[in-house]
Amino acid sequence: MSAPTTLTIEPVTEANVAALEALFVSAGCHCYCRYFHFSGTKNEWLERLAFRPEDNARELREVAARSSGPEGLVARDHVTGDVRGWAKLTRLAEVPKLRNQGAYRPLDLGDEGSTLVVGCLLVDPAHRKHGVAEALVDGAVAHARTLGAARLLGLPRRSELPLYDEEAFAGPERIYARAGFRVLHDSPAYPVYAIDFGAAASVAPASNDRIPSISGV
Repeated sequence: MSAPTTLTIEPVTEANVAALEALFVSAGCHCYCRYFHFSGTKNEWLERLAFRPEDNARELREVAARSSGPEGLVARDHVTGDVRGWAKLTRLAEVPKLRNQGAYRPLDLGDEGSTLVVGCLLVDPAHRKHGVAEALVDGAVAHARTLGAARLLGLPRRSELPLYDEEAFAGPERIYARAGFRVLHDSPAYPVYAIDFGAAASVAPASNDRIPSISGV
């Protein structure tokens, strides 16, 4: 499935973070992709979602404003300026809650400093099943390579039954296979996919002049 040719895959920045916030609002997602960074309990997280979602939005704006490392990619319609999709692309070291999930805790996922992970995918409900998620994963591969990552991970869900969109928050498994990932750890429900780029000491800091956007994917 090919993505619309008007899409540009680019890093999240101060310039596009307002449009990204609008995507989370339209999708009804109050998390703003901050769950894997949250250090509190499950009940504290649920309370934050219910009563203080603006805290999550503020954190998203703050990380978009800094250049200390990769945070994520947006699929932006370069005709309208709207953000159609989001991919969390970050260092494995930055998401300890993800690494400590029961399915992944005992696994060797790679060096935390030089391994990037696609932690989440979100596509505008009105533009799903049109190749946006696939374009974001392809963009993640290109950006991880540009940043000098040693490995890129994908963590899709696997199920014999169709998954609800909310359950497939890492995207469908097939798009990782299409993008050239291999199965690193097989599992009936939580397979781990990976692309290895070679040895790297650490992931280079994100910089808009080092990370080209990808148009017409």
